[in-house]
Order: sequence, then structure tokens, then C-alpha cells
Amino acid sequence: MIRVIIADDHPVVRQGLKQVVNQDPQINVVGEAGDGVELLELTRAVPFDVLVLDITMPGRSGLEVLKELRRDRPSLPVLVLSMHPEDQYAVRVLKAGAAGYLTKESAPDQLISAIKKAYEGGKYISPGTAERLALYIEADGPEEPHQLLSDREFQVMRALAQGKSVTQLAEELGLSAKTVSTYRTRVLEKMGMSSNSELIRYAVRHGLIS
Repeated sequence: MIRVIIADDHPVVRQGLKQVVNQDPQINVVGEAGDGVELLELTRAVPFDVLVLDITMPGRSGLEVLKELRRDRPSLPVLVLSMHPEDQYAVRVLKAGAAGYLTKESAPDQLISAIKKAYEGGKYISPGTAERLALYIEADGPEEPHQLLSDREFQVMRALAQGKSVTQLAEELGLSAKTVSTYRTRVLEKMGMSSNSELIRYAVRHGLIS
């Protein structure tokens, strides 16, 4: 039996994922978490084999939690599930040590296949993501500005490029407006820009927002 923990901040989504996963007699959901803090506590208290992790959660992001879990348990299989298209996050999460990346539009059988593959020690990567990963590995030129951002900075950059205000983003991430403003300043400095308008044009040009 493959024991799975599901982490997503939306209870309805968690319930749907649980129903999908539990349809397979070889898989059993043994725990659920709605944010990063709750998830870390759960992973220390409940034995499990595979984690299905939403990349966007309030407070600590899924990527931050992924990196902490990988430090403590390097061999832990973590599947990242996201509403964001593959071209926006897949390579980043695989670099962080995830065992695979799926969008929330993925068919149920894809999720089940991914869980089984991760449990066996493999990586679940779509053909499109495999191509992007190969191009990233082969690239020998300087990194694009957005690739220099930390995971949280990248998350903030995308949100600002989508037109969200500092106040909106602070509420969404469970952070103070001052903290988000600090992230915004770092993003602009690292990317050599001075306004959100420049971020928007850059993000559209590089396919970083839908």
C-alpha cells in the first residue's frame, strides 16, 4: 500500500484529489494539510511514502516547504501539483528536487501513474517538460533575469506581473505588506527594472504568465 499525504490550501481540491487517489486499491491517503506549517508537522507525525504538494499555499510557499523536506529527507518523493502551466514552474520545481510536476487539469489516471512512479523512485515528467529541462541543461549562456530570483521572489514577480497589488498579494500569501514590498524591491533590483509595467512586459514576453 502506498501511503500518500495531500497538501493544498483548498479543502474542496483536497477532497477531490483524495477521492481520485483512493480509487486505486494500491494507494491510501493517510493525511491532509492546508498550509506549509501544518504540512511539516504532519510529515513528522504520520508515516507516509509520497507527498502530493500544491505549489501555491498561504504563508510558506510549496517550493520553500519542498526544499526543507528535501533537506531532512533527501529521498522523499514529492509530486508538485499546480494550477500554473508547465512552462512557468516545472523546471524550477524539478531543480528543487521534486519527483514530478502536474497541472491541476491533469487527468486522474496521470496523477495515479505519477504517484506510483514516484514511489518506485522514478520521475514523472511530461514530454514538454522534458524538452524544457534538456534545453535548460544544454544552455551555456548567461541566465535570464527571472532565473536569478529565489522561489519566493519568482512567485511575487509573477503575481505583480498579473496585476496584483502589494496588499492583495500580502493577503494571499499570509505575509505583511511591508514584507511583500521588500520582495518587490529585490525583484526589481535583480531584474534591473524600475516599475511593475516593465515586469508585466517581461513576463508576457517570456511566457511567465498566462
